[in-house]
Amino acid sequence: MRIQRILATTAALTCLAALPACRGDGQAAPPGAAASSAAASSAATAGAATAGSLAEAQQYMRQLTGCEDLGTKPDDPRLPSGDFPKVGQWSVTEVGVCSDGRAKGNIAIAVPKDMKAFQAGYRQYVMDKIAGGDGAYGLFSNVLVGKGFVAFPTKSKSAMALVQGNMRVLVCNPGGRTPEGYKSEKPLVEGCGLTDFFAAEDGSGSPNFETPQDPAGGGGEKLGQPKTGSLGLARAGSIAELRTLVGNSLDCKEHFSTDPDAVAISSIDYQPAVKGNALDWGITGRALCGQPAGAQRAVNLSWLDTVGDMKKLQTKAKAAQQADLKDDGKLKATVSMLLVGENIAVETNDPSARFGLYQLQFLYLNCVPGFSAPSGYRLEKSQVEGCVLTNYEPEHPVR
Repeated sequence: MRIQRILATTAALTCLAALPACRGDGQAAPPGAAASSAAASSAATAGAATAGSLAEAQQYMRQLTGCEDLGTKPDDPRLPSGDFPKVGQWSVTEVGVCSDGRAKGNIAIAVPKDMKAFQAGYRQYVMDKIAGGDGAYGLFSNVLVGKGFVAFPTKSKSAMALVQGNMRVLVCNPGGRTPEGYKSEKPLVEGCGLTDFFAAEDGSGSPNFETPQDPAGGGGEKLGQPKTGSLGLARAGSIAELRTLVGNSLDCKEHFSTDPDAVAISSIDYQPAVKGNALDWGITGRALCGQPAGAQRAVNLSWLDTVGDMKKLQTKAKAAQQADLKDDGKLKATVSMLLVGENIAVETNDPSARFGLYQLQFLYLNCVPGFSAPSGYRLEKSQVEGCVLTNYEPEHPVR
């Protein structure tokens, strides 16, 4: 039940551009938001990272990291196997690749004739991926922009060396954000952002100091579980507000019901985390998203909850998780995972949906004995002993 492409940020990339996440409460602006005047002045050229050809780009990058054995043949096996970069695409006139022996990886290089056209093309590519169902695409961007060239490193070590030399990560996923302490600069196209924060799926990128770090990450202090308080959780005043909040992550816009008979529906593929009388779980309001009667079976079922007693909900959920694990130590893949906010909860077994919910500041209630999260993920105390709240999903054995 590993969430696709997670952190993230997730390391923790924890707010959508559409949310009031940049409201002066210590959270930095997401890509596309207004940057500071100083950041905006340097903007899309990424400072001193200047080159107008592959050779110049290689010369620049060799000052910061390894970039040896420059190749320009289209069939060079070191080039990415994906859709880009390619000559003729997004105004790109030259494409090459070099090897970074220090990081044991490669760095593809593209030289666009028009950097704005390149950024616009990449943004549209990201939007098309998201529209196609890959909502996480581009959050872990390895597209690094300089003045006159773009680099695509395969290793975090290479990327972080390049951003220290004034290259900037181009992030066009609306869920991306720049944590406090990193630069957020204005790009050449709306809807993207340039930052020196490099987010890596495996946690090997830039450290996010807004996020509690696991004690194993160093420092000695148990930062993963603050003594009091929280980094912030999602909140809504009603089921209607909750439906609006999660509208981009779940199938709630067209397929939604608060009818008790509909809410009680489940299927072999989609089972709620909350079983029986919802009031016994501390839940005050409940709704169903998705299609309970598709052509052959239910589609994209998930449940929305307003919660009057969060401790009661977490206590019951802990017991349900432990009962599920008791027989064979495995969790059922078809049973929804419970993601909680401050006074709300969402139940879903869709990994892509959960990824979006983590960006909205929901956290997964994990009561698996011995659980720990890698450095960079959120890890906070729950309201019951033996559980934690986190945005990290380990590869739990499932059945």
